[in-house]
Amino acid sequence: MKVEKYHLKSESTFTRFEFISEGSKGAIRKIIEFQETTNSQIFNLAFGDYNQSTYEIDDLSVSDNGDTEKILGTVVSALYVFLNEFPDVYVYATGSTKARTRLYRMGITKFYDQMKKDFYLYGQIGDEFIDFQIGIDYDGFLAQRKFKRFEI
Repeated sequence: MKVEKYHLKSESTFTRFEFISEGSKGAIRKIIEFQETTNSQIFNLAFGDYNQSTYEIDDLSVSDNGDTEKILGTVVSALYVFLNEFPDVYVYATGSTKARTRLYRMGITKFYDQMKKDFYLYGQIGDEFIDFQIGIDYDGFLAQRKFKRFEI
């Protein structure tokens, strides 16, 4: 994908990534984590600022650091790495708020031409998942890789 991204650091299982957002509000530590769900075939994509007090992801904080596109590109890059390591699973993502879910939809739309080559993409409406289509509001998103290995 031809978009500016931050340098990712990962732990050995490639389920947790971190990077530093650099912008108008300074350097902000971000975490991307692929979390197991009750369904062994589906992982949840958790993302947000690192909270130094709780040592957890704060998915409600608003950094407003002026680097949204670079952050979205970095999250998509982590998705590629994760699905290289776990090729048979699905990744589910939804925002912690409706505005964040809309932001994720806008990010998928922006990178859609490349992503549809590499992923099966679905949008969630209620309890159902349909093939992702641009311009539809979704409650969440599901992705699965199409190929054995990706080039990042």
